[in-house]
Amino acid sequence: MTEKYINPLTDFGFKKLFGEESTKDLLLDFLNAILQNEEGIITSIEFSINEHLGKMEVDRKVVFDIYCTNKRGEKFIVEMQKTRQAHYKDRSLYYATYPIQEQAITGENWNFKLNAVYSISILDFLLPEKNNSQKYYRKVKLIDTDTKDVFSNKLTFVYVELPKFKKEQNELKNQFEKWLFLLKHLPRLQNLPIKMQENIFKKVMDVAELAKLNKEEQAAYEQSLKAYRDLQNVKDTYFEEGEIKGRIQGKIEGKIEGKIEGKIETAINAQKQGLPIDVIAAITQIAENELLQIFKDKGL
Repeated sequence: MTEKYINPLTDFGFKKLFGEESTKDLLLDFLNAILQNEEGIITSIEFSINEHLGKMEVDRKVVFDIYCTNKRGEKFIVEMQKTRQAHYKDRSLYYATYPIQEQAITGENWNFKLNAVYSISILDFLLPEKNNSQKYYRKVKLIDTDTKDVFSNKLTFVYVELPKFKKEQNELKNQFEKWLFLLKHLPRLQNLPIKMQENIFKKVMDVAELAKLNKEEQAAYEQSLKAYRDLQNVKDTYFEEGEIKGRIQGKIEGKIEGKIEGKIETAINAQKQGLPIDVIAAITQIAENELLQIFKDKGL
C-alpha cells in the first residue's frame, strides 16, 4: 500500500510534527500526554536555541532534536533515537547538564536556584535491562534510596521504548497511548482511527500528508527516509544474523551437552559394576581425576 503520511520516526518527520512554530500545539499536547499531568499542565512553550557549544572538543555542537521552555522556565529536551547506543542512559544524563548549566547567572550573587529540566527520549529500540520487563514508559528521578521519596524534582528523565508498545486501535485508553500509536503506525494509516477523531490528531494527519509537502520538503523527506530505511536494514541484518548464530550455537551446545551427559551416565554405570577407574577412563574418554570428582559429587 502506498504511504500517505510521513514517517514520524525519521528526522524530518519528527521535526515536521513537533519542531515548527506552526505545530507548537502538537508538541504541547504531546508533552502533556507524556508527562501525564504529573508535573502540572504545560500551557505554553517557546523553542530555545537548539545548538550548544561545550567547553571540550567532544562537546562541540551538541544539537537536540527539540529544545523548548515553558512559562515557568522549565526546560524540555525531546529526542527521537532510532538505534541502540552502548551507553544511552549516560548520554542522556550528560546532555541534560547543558540546560542545567545555562541557568547559571553570571555577574550576580546567584543562589543556585534551578528550574526543572526534563529529558524525554522516544526510543525505537530497547534499553538493556536485567529483567525482561514489558514496561514501555519509564520516568526516572533523583530519589532517597531508603524512603523512595523524590529527593529533587529538578531533573526528570522519561524513556519511551516504542517496540514494547503493541496496543491496537481498540485498546487505546488515553492521549499518551494515542500518540504512541500514531508514532508507530502513521505511515501505514489511510485514515484517522475512530478513537482518535480529535482536532489535535486531525491536524497531525493534515501536517503529515505527503501530498501537501512542497518540492524542497519532499526532497528532504526522501533523504531522511532513505537514511532511516538504511538504518533499519542494518538493524534487521544484525538481528537475523544473531538469530541464526543463536540457533547454531544452541544446537552445538545441545549436542555437546548431550554427549557429555551420556559419557557421565556410562561412567557411573561402569563404576557401579566394579570396573577399574582406568578402564572407565578409556571407555568414556574422561580423565581419571575428573571421574573421581564426578563419583564424589554423585556420592559414589
